[in-house]
Parts: sequence; structure tokens; C-alpha cells
Amino acid sequence: MFLYRHTSFLKSVLLHSITAFGGAQGHLGLVIKTFVEKRKDISNDELMDYVSFAQILPGASSTQVLTLIGYKRGGISLAILTLLIWIFPACFIMGLFSFLITNISSYNLNNGVFKFIQPMAIGFLAYAGLKAFKISINNTITFVLFFLSFLLLFIFFKTPWIFPALIVVGGVVTNFSSIRIPEKEKIKPKQIRWSNLWLFIFIFLVAGFLSEMSRKQEWENRKAFNLFENFYRFGSIVFGGSDVLIPLIVDQYVARPTAEKFQDTKQGFIKLEKSELLTGAGFVRAIPGPVFSIASFTGGIALKDKGNFYQAAGCVIGAIGIFLPSALLVLFFFPIWQHLKKYVVVYRALEGINAVVVAVMFAGTFYLLKDIPFSNFSIQIVLSFLVILFTIILLCFTKIPPPIIVALSLFLGFFF
Repeated sequence: MFLYRHTSFLKSVLLHSITAFGGAQGHLGLVIKTFVEKRKDISNDELMDYVSFAQILPGASSTQVLTLIGYKRGGISLAILTLLIWIFPACFIMGLFSFLITNISSYNLNNGVFKFIQPMAIGFLAYAGLKAFKISINNTITFVLFFLSFLLLFIFFKTPWIFPALIVVGGVVTNFSSIRIPEKEKIKPKQIRWSNLWLFIFIFLVAGFLSEMSRKQEWENRKAFNLFENFYRFGSIVFGGSDVLIPLIVDQYVARPTAEKFQDTKQGFIKLEKSELLTGAGFVRAIPGPVFSIASFTGGIALKDKGNFYQAAGCVIGAIGIFLPSALLVLFFFPIWQHLKKYVVVYRALEGINAVVVAVMFAGTFYLLKDIPFSNFSIQIVLSFLVILFTIILLCFTKIPPPIIVALSLFLGFFF
């Protein structure tokens, strides 16, 4: 009965998971189109609230937003189902790619059928930014915050501290304003359920302990323990999304094992080829779903020398390790967040946080735009610009479903 009641919603989540290109910010345009405008599962204000909350936490923000939509509709059970359906296609594709890497590692995605996917994703991101701007930038203080945050984010986009720092600053600045004070009401103390947080901490400590023990004592399956600890740690500390996660992966599996103090092979560190990781990092940009699914690919190639079974296990371990912290944190903190919003200080802070979130969307758009060499005139560059423009127009002024837009972009890449 539970599944039957939510079948339509879960089908939409599955369709979203196989059509959502463009990373966390790019996914937001699809979320607005599907779950706000078409299905009306949540309102624009609720979505911005979810996005703002996800920006405060480490982990995969687009995954956390979708998990919260499921949580709102059907509680924890539906939230978990939503999470699993959302991450499965991308993790499966990236896991499969880890088996195929030796055959297609030299394939250049920028010259194939996916060549116009990035311009399309930029269009989705621009659309999401425009929609959010109308909702959240509605007075002088929010406009100033948006503009200054946009400049800083564009300059320091890959710096991990810039996202949480600006979120904090935005929340503090709007507390000097008396705008949007909620009606005074007597707020009853809320009993906090600490189970998810204790579970998060327990797994963190146990994973670290077992990883270190397996390495020192040279357990036969030590790489599996190391792999889970690495990705659980990444999922617990990464602010700023995949642009921060991928450099961490390279540092962990390429730079550290080649350092002089780690040269002793008995140390048992996982060592991967830089070319393999960079190929995976390029491929994950061309598939739908969360970019954090690169953990599935990395887990696969980390254990490929132990046979197909262990390689498949590595894909699963990497995926669980990277997404589990996000789920535990978001489901623990969100009920507290909903309660805290009733306080004037927090309510005012939301105005500034939302302004910074909108700046993140615009900064992401322009950051991606700079990767397209508009100065080098060619048919592909012209078509890339037109794809961006027409994606925005189609999303703003038509009811064409996002999957059709994705299909048109792939079609264009195939023939040009």
C-alpha cells in the first residue's frame, strides 16, 4: 500500500535520475521543472529552503535535496527509497565503466555524442538561477549579498572553505535587518532524536579503526576496509561538491601513494593511475545523476586486481561510503532545522543564506561557461552557444519535458 501510494512519485524520481545532467546546480533546474512546476510535490519556497539547508551540510547537495523531497512526502522510508533510486543508475553506469576502462580510456568525450551535454547543463543551471533569483533576491541587502558572493565564488570556485564561509556571512548580515520577521509565537522546546547522529559518529570511528588495523596487520581484504573509510570520510567533510571531491580522490589515491614515505608496498595503500581517475572524472560529467557516483568507479578500479567479484564489491563499497554520511546528516539535522527556523534569528538568516545560494548557481554557470572557448570561432562553438540559449528558452517558455531536451542535445552531438 505504501509503495502503491508513492508509485507516481518514485517513477518521477527514476526518470529524473536518468535525465539529470550537469552536477548539483544543474540538477536544480530539472527539480524545479519536475517536482515544483509539474508535480507540485513542494513549493518554490520549500525548495529554496531545502537547497539552503543542503549548502550548510557536507556531502552531495543535489542528493540531499531530493532525499528531503521524499522525506516530506512519505517520511524516512520514502526518503531512503528516493535516495536509492536516485543514485542507482549513475552508480551502476560508473561501476560498469570501471570494468570497461582499459578498452575506452582513450575515448574523448568532448568529440562524441556527449559534446553538447555540457552546454545543455549550463542552460539548465542558468534557468535554475533565474528562477531562484526571482524568489530570493527581493530587496537591497539580498542583492548586495548576491552580487558580492557571486564575485567571490567565481574567483574562488574550487576553494572548499568559500561555500560554508559565505553561507555563514550571509546569515549574519541579514540579522541586522528587521525584514521578514515571523509572527511571534511561543516556541515549545523540541525533543531531539540523536540516533542518526550517534550512528554517523559510530560508523566514522569504527571505519577509521578497522581501516588502520587492516593496514597495519595486512588483512587479506584490507583494501576494502580502506576504501570504505576513505569515501565515508570524504562524504563527511566535503563542502563544495564534486569540484572538491575529485581533487581529494586524486590526492588520496595518486599523490599520497607515490610520496617517498609511502613507497613501502607492505603499507598496503591503494594506488591508482592518474589517467584512470581523470578518465572517470570526465566520463561522470557526461552521464545523468550525482557526480559523487565517481566513488563507484573509483571503488571498482581500486579492487580490479582482485578479480571481478571484488571489483563489483568495490563499486558498491565506494557508493555506500560516499552517500551514507549525506543521508544520515540530512535526516538528523533537517527536523532540527525546521524547528530552528521558528526563531527570529534563524528566520532572518535564511534570507541571507538564500541570496548566497542563488550566487552559487550564477557562479557555477559562469564558471562552466569559461570552459567553452567562445573566442575560437567554429561551428561547434556556435552550436554550443545556441544549445545554451535554446535550453533556457525552452525551459522558460515551453512545457517540453527535460528528457526531450536531453535527447535533442544527444541527437545534435551525434550528427554534428
